[in-house]
Amino acid sequence: MHGQPRRPKQPEDDAAAAAKAAKLRELQVQVLHNHHTYTYTEEALGLSFKLLEINPEAYTAWNYRKLALQHNLKELSDPEAIKSTVDNELRVVELALRQNPKSYGAWYHRKWLLNQKLAPVDFKREYGLLDKLLKVDARNFHGWNYRRFLAKFMGVPEEKELQYTMDKISENFSNYSAWHNRSILLSNLLIQRSEGFESKQKIFSEEFELVIQALFTDPSDQSGWFYHLWLLAQTSTPDNPQLISSWPSNGAKLSLCSARKNEDQNMVSSPSSICCYSLKEGIIPIVLYFNDPVKGLNPTNVKLNSDFVFDKDLQWRPLVITDSGYSNCWATYLEIRNKDCSTSQQFSVEVSIPCPDDIMSRSGSHCNCPVHFTFTIELGNNNDEAHDTDLFHDPISWSSSESFQSHGKPSCVAFDQLNITSALVQEESRWNLDRLSDEIDLFRDLPDENSKFAKLTLARLLLACAAIKSRGSSLIERKGYCEEALGFFSDLINLDPSHKRYYEDERSLVLMDQLTCDMETFMKYCSVQVRSNSATLNHVQLCRLSLTRIGFTERMLWVQMLDLSHNKLRSIEGLEALQQLVCLNISNNQISSFTSLEPLTKIVSLKALDLSFNEIGAHPIDTTRYMCSSPFSHKVERCEAFEECRKKSVNVEEFWDAILFFKSVNLVQLDIKGNAVADKDSFTTVVMTLSPSLKWLDGTCIH
Repeated sequence: MHGQPRRPKQPEDDAAAAAKAAKLRELQVQVLHNHHTYTYTEEALGLSFKLLEINPEAYTAWNYRKLALQHNLKELSDPEAIKSTVDNELRVVELALRQNPKSYGAWYHRKWLLNQKLAPVDFKREYGLLDKLLKVDARNFHGWNYRRFLAKFMGVPEEKELQYTMDKISENFSNYSAWHNRSILLSNLLIQRSEGFESKQKIFSEEFELVIQALFTDPSDQSGWFYHLWLLAQTSTPDNPQLISSWPSNGAKLSLCSARKNEDQNMVSSPSSICCYSLKEGIIPIVLYFNDPVKGLNPTNVKLNSDFVFDKDLQWRPLVITDSGYSNCWATYLEIRNKDCSTSQQFSVEVSIPCPDDIMSRSGSHCNCPVHFTFTIELGNNNDEAHDTDLFHDPISWSSSESFQSHGKPSCVAFDQLNITSALVQEESRWNLDRLSDEIDLFRDLPDENSKFAKLTLARLLLACAAIKSRGSSLIERKGYCEEALGFFSDLINLDPSHKRYYEDERSLVLMDQLTCDMETFMKYCSVQVRSNSATLNHVQLCRLSLTRIGFTERMLWVQMLDLSHNKLRSIEGLEALQQLVCLNISNNQISSFTSLEPLTKIVSLKALDLSFNEIGAHPIDTTRYMCSSPFSHKVERCEAFEECRKKSVNVEEFWDAILFFKSVNLVQLDIKGNAVADKDSFTTVVMTLSPSLKWLDGTCIH
């Protein structure tokens, strides 16, 4: 419990704990027996009560009591008898909460009882129970959650509950749960545009003044800082989700090959078309990238029109590694099958979202900006030599220039075409830039110069201002904000080493923002790489930057060759958006398992992957293989890939994540030397068995 130290362990505690464990085991056996035999007598219920009095977390006992209550109530018709039975059950919950005020099972059981509406609810009693609990521990989030439940159950106005949070905060600025409840209530009131809450700017200005009092009263307390970060997020982001990037970009012309031999020049790249290598397999990915995770994209609200005949029931898929259904990035795939290409042909494709109201963010906000863009598909002559270009006639060598010749900058994609809704972004005044600037000045004067919360908040404020300055003629000022934020994150890494990885990730995002925020800066890292057989690739090189995380991939949807080697990457989440990616180099990083590579399984065009000199297989117990948000890491179903490997005497329990990964990609070239897993006897067998298209393995031709 908050603010109460643990009692030192006494010699007699071991004996008491052993006796308690024995009693618990005995009661559990009896309760489970009664549960399985549907025994709901008074004596049986008494045993479940004794168990819950000792251990309120015995969830099966709570479920047993639910079934018992439903069974016994069938025999009652007198309202007073029913009320007495319900009151008795409520008392059982209260006694359990005395033992553990944070018992999930007990609080859920009480909510369940009230939701059954079996008897009139004594709200005075319910609020009295809450007051007692919150006096003991004002930050008991179970109690606050139950209070929200009661308020909704009774129809208490949220304005009244908001005042209650104010009362609790006035008593103690350190009441994190009160601040949290206040953020929930304010969000609801602003979305509903309740009376007095029509102006978001006015409300948040008042909230900033309130929380600043708390911060300057006790700068070391974290409660107010977290609320300030929440306010900052609400103030510096648009109210509605917006489409900010797409592939293909507006006006793009796609073809199978954009390079042609020329008698007078060694090689030229066609400025009018973009080489789309997935066309060789008859697929064109269409990618839509939003500033916030959204759901609801489907063929009804995203219209595709073309003079080319394609499947009208195209399905939009979220490119995300969780099952939430929300994603910043969505994709669909046009299939071009058996098309007569005896002559050159062009087809126009129009993508539009005329009524985007069905597209919704997690907060419940709707996309409100109609979208329209067009691109062209150019199908060349089947007899054209360039049509049969083989990128991997020779292995790609990232460490030398033997495989490629740099040939200028990518001119086929105009940088500003990627931000297809920039003209629809709200005015800067709506983003409350003045408020954020005042906050920056205020926190610079904070007495505690070494407060990690102050430095983190200043970094957040600076980045929020940088986001607002990203459009218009404020580029120099914007870069100044980013530079200062980088300095704060560097300070935080030294000041708060226990959260070093978090600060390194945030620093990496700022750095990637800096490198990709404008065309002039970004083009320093870009080139067109030309293979000896005339194939061209749009290349981006972001090496040796100490990156631990990848961000702003919406600005790189056109990239076909990406070099991220010699960084400190532990995850590659975000790369799934790069549906044009053909070659990827993530060698000399800190990738520790194949589960962290799942984003690559969503890239249809990926053919060459350099994983050399990472840490895959280096750790005896690799927790990322089991404790991972990705459903990829929890697939246990028997599949053909497992059976194929078993036939080759592979221990599938040892290589299950590698099996699932290589079954899901279609690589032509793989470099994996320098990883511990590559030295294991069966690993090469796994790769060879599941990669029928593989031609080059660690620089050696295998076909």
